[in-house]
Amino acid sequence: MVALQVARNLIGGAANKEIGAVIVSQQDKPSPDSVMPEGAMAVSVIGLGKLGAPLAAVASSKGHRVVGVDLSASAVAAVNAGIAPVDEPGLQDLIDRSKGRLTATTDIAQAVVDTEITLIIVPTPTGPDGRFINDHVLSAIRAIGEGLKRKQTYHCVVVTSTVMPGSTGGVIAETLARASGRVVGRDVGLCYSPEFIALGTVVRDMLNPDMHLIGECDPRAGAMLEKLLASCVDRKVPARRMNLINAEITKIAVNTFVTTKITYANMLGELCEHLAGADADVVTGALGMDTRIGGKYLKAATGYGGPCFPRDNVAFATLARGLGARADLAEATDRMNHHQIDRLTATVARHARPGATVAVLGLSYKPDTEVVEASQGVMLAQALVRAGYKVMVHDPKAMATARRSLADAVHYAATPAQCAAAAEVLVVTTGWPQFAALRAEDFKPAPARSVAIDCWRVLDADRLAPVCDIVVPGRGDDHIDPAATKRVAA
Repeated sequence: MVALQVARNLIGGAANKEIGAVIVSQQDKPSPDSVMPEGAMAVSVIGLGKLGAPLAAVASSKGHRVVGVDLSASAVAAVNAGIAPVDEPGLQDLIDRSKGRLTATTDIAQAVVDTEITLIIVPTPTGPDGRFINDHVLSAIRAIGEGLKRKQTYHCVVVTSTVMPGSTGGVIAETLARASGRVVGRDVGLCYSPEFIALGTVVRDMLNPDMHLIGECDPRAGAMLEKLLASCVDRKVPARRMNLINAEITKIAVNTFVTTKITYANMLGELCEHLAGADADVVTGALGMDTRIGGKYLKAATGYGGPCFPRDNVAFATLARGLGARADLAEATDRMNHHQIDRLTATVARHARPGATVAVLGLSYKPDTEVVEASQGVMLAQALVRAGYKVMVHDPKAMATARRSLADAVHYAATPAQCAAAAEVLVVTTGWPQFAALRAEDFKPAPARSVAIDCWRVLDADRLAPVCDIVVPGRGDDHIDPAATKRVAA
């Protein structure tokens, strides 16, 4: 997952673009906090987007001296002024605590000269065939190579961006060797260590990961990276060190497994909707008690979205097909995830005819971010417009980013209450806590009665009962006539 801002700014969209050598104003006077503790490292982070800026801030907040690198002069200037270059909860606090230890520049080569380990976290966009494109990583690697020519000491290079299995030990290692004139695995270390995080909780996830995944070309590089990662968390975290190819497979396998789990819960939810008395929340609550299954991500709600889950699942299937292996499960997961919009549209149609006003609450793919990539809310709004509904939308953060996809096809409401007052059907597609504040007086007055499809169970059903019928995905009683169940059972 890589932030869109980095995609626009870092490497400038051209794989072979020369990297400027201008260092934008550094903070001049180090504070008392800038003194590096024993064992601290000098670290460079290439890419100051949604993941790179938090990564740099986490490391510097833990006592390391960090140089962030980005081609965006505004991002560099922001970091040097002590201002978070992106909107991410907790990031500004980390930058405040990092005063004197965190600086930024546009010069990759000089950053490499001045540090001992470099982490690359730049975009790897998905190509038309479903594979990740390494152009930005390779451009950064070439610039790193120029820096390595200007120093004699050992240096460790870490690819944090998600890449296709075979990339790090293949084209990336080859490019690093050519650009630096060094032997990879002897004179320069190379690791692959992706993050397992979600936008909106990046800082929390980086400080409290389940594990550190380290793919290494040699034990020295792996040990160096493990030491850095172990110092950047709030508690002891297990490390899994392995070769490069296994780490690359693990990264997309984790996300593919999670998407399968999400889709299974949604499949179960649709089944429950056809059986009177069935409740997917009750069923998944029991399933999650089984330690072989676990409760995380096992919730019948909306399909998955965002910049990581959909593309990693597709990449896994693409990789398998290219190798002659079968990936039927990944392919079925992708198809079932696309089906969730049709399923939700059909639920709306059960409660309102085309021409009615339907409000979509939630346009970001998850709470606490403005990112709308593969957003269920945006896709639902588009589907409802195509079906002939008048669509209103609201999101606490993502109105501007959603407008790029929805344009003038929908009405943009200033508040959730504005949606509730105008819509016959309200659909909660993102679990923003702000939506829980809706009151009965926000809805149409009697005798009118609204319907709220609460995908994330955030509305207060008791408080809204006088004016609104709450429909919850995965509950049979909310969707069908009990007589239908008896006929099926018979």
